[in-house]
Amino acid sequence: MPLPSPSRPVSLTLPSAERCPSVLGAIHLALGKQECQGGGRVLDDRKLAVLRAIVEDYVSTNEPVGSKSIVDRHNLDVSPATIRNDMAVLEEQGFIVQPHTSAGRVPTDKGYRLFVDRLPGVKPFSAAERRAIETFLAGAYDLDDVVMRTVRLLAQLTRQVAVVQYPSLTRSAVRHIELVPLTDRRLLLVLITDTGRVEQRAVDLPGPISEDAITQLRAVLNACLDGRRLTDVASVVADLPERITPGERANAAAVFSVILESLVERHEERVVVGGAANLTPADFSQGLHEVLEALEEQVVLMRLLGESGDQASVTVRIGAENQVQGLRSTSVVAVGYGSGDHALAKLGVLGPTRMDYPTAMGAVRAVARYVGQIVAGS
Repeated sequence: MPLPSPSRPVSLTLPSAERCPSVLGAIHLALGKQECQGGGRVLDDRKLAVLRAIVEDYVSTNEPVGSKSIVDRHNLDVSPATIRNDMAVLEEQGFIVQPHTSAGRVPTDKGYRLFVDRLPGVKPFSAAERRAIETFLAGAYDLDDVVMRTVRLLAQLTRQVAVVQYPSLTRSAVRHIELVPLTDRRLLLVLITDTGRVEQRAVDLPGPISEDAITQLRAVLNACLDGRRLTDVASVVADLPERITPGERANAAAVFSVILESLVERHEERVVVGGAANLTPADFSQGLHEVLEALEEQVVLMRLLGESGDQASVTVRIGAENQVQGLRSTSVVAVGYGSGDHALAKLGVLGPTRMDYPTAMGAVRAVARYVGQIVAGS
């Protein structure tokens, strides 16, 4: 039979997938399917199961995971040789890495990210655990106590560092203003917000003030400011002198000035941290000192929580996804809390990338829900 001419292309006829179903599977195994987004290869269910097993075992033991241990601990119904082949594919695609010459592998940031993205759900809390959380938080007597209890609770539930932001004054509204006479020329101004914040300021007056004048001023302030967003208070206060009798306007102006000063200072951007003792050197081959330093900076902590803009979704940032240089060996799980769909502030946990993500995500979401209820009803 004559050979084909070099100038003519040689065509190969493959059996159709209908007649030979194994052909299509072989092609996919050889070439890998392509995702529509990013062009990366899609892992089949078994390789995802292997990755999940590696993440879970590494989180549990802090030891590189080998194929034999996966077969022994997880019911995957395949041989160690098949697991080794799957691990080779996972390593080639950057989901796991071999830390040293042992046969074990550990997840990379990319592996943790896929694990989190493919989680079927977060770890649910039992009815008893939910009651314990609700009872513990409901025992708080003011907002400071709520925040401190929340920090302690999150740190205990997750064994990570807990980070809780105070409800922002800029997102709050006035619930009540009280004026308490200290002397005839000095008042205590108490501003209570709908988020439970209580701001107290002493007001020095230019002249003596009577009980009747205090009562009138208190009534004007509450009538005009009750329910107003703190961001709108300044414009409302500007029109208040006209509602005060001329003889009391000088003292009233001193009170108005203190109200405006308390809003301008913006000292409400506060974050409380607890559970730093949960961080251990074993989880950070290098950089634990940098992590602890970063946790001392309020601006850094605000930036960590900053992307959690609503209550519905838990934000998980893993390793290098954190923009803070000293925290690129950590992961952050955070969510907003508040009333309705409006987040007044954020809370979350920070720990090593070797984190129990399902537990952390479940704890953060559950605690945020209870804290939001308490703050909304405060």
